[in-house]
Amino acid sequence: MTVDNQPSPAVELPYPDGDFYGFQDLLSESEQAKLLEVRAWLDEHVRPTAVENWVEASFPRDLVPKIADLDLISPVRRCGYSNVFAGLIHVEFTRADASFATFMGVHDGLFTGSLEVLASEEQKKEWLPDVYAFKKIGAFGLTEPLGGSDVAGGLRTTARREGDTWILNGAKRWIGNATWSDWVVIFAKDESDGQVKAFLVDTTLPGYKAEKIENKISLRTVQNADITLTDVRVPESHRLQNCSSFKDVNKVLKVTRLGVAWQAVGLQQAAFDVARRYAVERQQFGRPLASFQMVQDQLVQMLGNLTASTAMMVRLSELEDKGLAKDEQSALAKAYTTARMRETVALGRSLLGGNGIVADYEMAKIFSDAESIYSYEGTYEINTLVTGRAITGVSAIV
Repeated sequence: MTVDNQPSPAVELPYPDGDFYGFQDLLSESEQAKLLEVRAWLDEHVRPTAVENWVEASFPRDLVPKIADLDLISPVRRCGYSNVFAGLIHVEFTRADASFATFMGVHDGLFTGSLEVLASEEQKKEWLPDVYAFKKIGAFGLTEPLGGSDVAGGLRTTARREGDTWILNGAKRWIGNATWSDWVVIFAKDESDGQVKAFLVDTTLPGYKAEKIENKISLRTVQNADITLTDVRVPESHRLQNCSSFKDVNKVLKVTRLGVAWQAVGLQQAAFDVARRYAVERQQFGRPLASFQMVQDQLVQMLGNLTASTAMMVRLSELEDKGLAKDEQSALAKAYTTARMRETVALGRSLLGGNGIVADYEMAKIFSDAESIYSYEGTYEINTLVTGRAITGVSAIV
């Protein structure tokens, strides 16, 4: 099933990109040109089959080699773009397909970010060229079957050193890309000192097993896996040398949490796109749905949520560019934007009526995908408590 959800050329809408306050104008000319290039690439390669892939729970692996041509991986550290630009790229990917955006967030943000932040210079020189070129696809193994928000102090996966080899045992869950990735960064508790260590694990090693998680209602295109590690032997040379505690892991998560908050903006953009066009093109009682006051109210609420979320993320990204962004600011952004996202996609689903629960019209997919973004990279509740601790000086986290 291939559904054509591209805009009709017969209808030209004002503010065609939904950027009501012109946030894209903050970018440099070269960044604006690159943003338009990426948008066109996504419209050509990702959007046309996104619904089909979602329904079939299959990932378009044929697109992976083509992504390298965009030369976008690690846009800030490697390419020198601003964090505002990187955020708006997150928006474009999520707007086209939240699952494809999540693939990029795992490979680029979590996996590549782990190597850039936690690996030694020698390790970076050896590993990153293939990662940047998409010759090696990565995954990020932190969450466990019995540990989500509490993994900071409760990792059950263990690492035991024997000479120049580490032996890993344990399990990971919800690991995106892991059914087909070449590498995965595994975080484990060192049995000798109780601290978290990180390892680059080749997925062909004996004792490594990844099984696809089936029957998801959200981000169905993403290939999430249950990983089991049974006496997996990893050389010391594959231990990420700059990870010696969970505080080091947080250096990665702080930036990727910002990226997920941008995804919440992108999904709101996707919902607004679909709802606005539907309202303009759909006829009810002999006139466009958009001519009814309550429909316009719903669209304006959606736009207000989208614009407020974008404004928050632009400012946070500016702070990140200056090296001033704090963990609690990323936490607040992730909590706030995902809460507004939930409201926005619910309004969009309502506006489409019965068609809003059918994947063919895109909104059902958008509505469902929002649930994953709401939960991963720190739940709403945990990010709220992180922010609350920062503004009161009192921790409410057990």
